[in-house]
Amino acid sequence: MLAQADSDLDLGPRTTKSATERMCAVSREVRPIDQLIRFVVAPTGEVVADLKRKLPGRGLWVTASRQAVAEAVRRHHFSRGFKRDVRVSPDLATETEALLVRGVIDALAVAAKAGQVVAGFSKVEAVLKERGSRNTVAALIHAADGASDGIRKLDALLGQRSGQDPAQETLSLGESARIPVITILTSLELDLALTRSNVIHAALLAGPASKTFLSRSQTLVRYRMADADKTAGTGARNSKPHSTSLSRDGDDLQ
Repeated sequence: MLAQADSDLDLGPRTTKSATERMCAVSREVRPIDQLIRFVVAPTGEVVADLKRKLPGRGLWVTASRQAVAEAVRRHHFSRGFKRDVRVSPDLATETEALLVRGVIDALAVAAKAGQVVAGFSKVEAVLKERGSRNTVAALIHAADGASDGIRKLDALLGQRSGQDPAQETLSLGESARIPVITILTSLELDLALTRSNVIHAALLAGPASKTFLSRSQTLVRYRMADADKTAGTGARNSKPHSTSLSRDGDDLQ
């Protein structure tokens, strides 16, 4: 259902599931809300990202990509959209990415507290080798700055476990049957999430908390890669830092 597509601003945070699409203030394209970021004006007059779509006040929607947010700043879309003088940080695109990263870290921490994360090469290797285990692997996680040798070995085990080709370069977000390999966090960020040192590899186990982590990871991938891919719906896995393969198993931001 299209809601408020003819207006730059919404009327406030969503209270129902009816508003599923919005118009990007930059491209003027109508997109599903999970491909957009909502921005609001804080009481201080500063524009801030409302990643959970729950902050009070009217919101302006921008395609969830670094380039789109930077363009909104450069072309003064926020002042025009909110029809008032607002303070917009010139680094809003970078600050928004930092918030997205923080959300992924927090979600991984929650999953770990729920017992849905196994960390360390040997423990991840053991989980991947298990057959008939009650532990369902929802994702394989590598630090973006991890050594290629360990990554290659675990990817090969994942391929044997799931029957997917570890050499496959690109994976559509819609191919939910495949187990995603996530490389969007650095070792230091994984350390922060899991409250331990030198985390390079982890396995995410299926569960409610893991779904939130996958959803937030998907949003971060889209933000970083949408411009390069010319789409907000596809993630690619390659050797560059912060890349990933993800399935569309995640839920909405919580």
